[in-house]
Amino acid sequence: MGERRALQVVVPNVVGLPFHIGRDVASKASVALANPDPDGPPIGSLAWPGLYYIVRQNPAPGTVLYEWDSVAVEVVKHGDSPDPAPAIPRPAPPTNTAHATPEREGYVDLTDK
Repeated sequence: MGERRALQVVVPNVVGLPFHIGRDVASKASVALANPDPDGPPIGSLAWPGLYYIVRQNPAPGTVLYEWDSVAVEVVKHGDSPDPAPAIPRPAPPTNTAHATPEREGYVDLTDK
């Protein structure tokens, strides 16, 4: 018979924390931080030496996982982190037909006369 995994835990929010603190928070919640690239090196080797911050995590905080499942995190070196302010909403991009129709507000004649 297969192994039973009965214990479920809630994923904590580790975004914005220094890696070494996020790792401790995740450990207390009984989940493990991991590299988002499963073929890459362990996340601990990417966040060492130096001060690294967690900028993304998957799955999201509040997700229920089995005990010691992985939470993929992206880290950036201190000083390289993106601006924590929320992005400014942008208008929807134009549809394909808008790109297909040239606008003739003016043009420059480059032929010699």
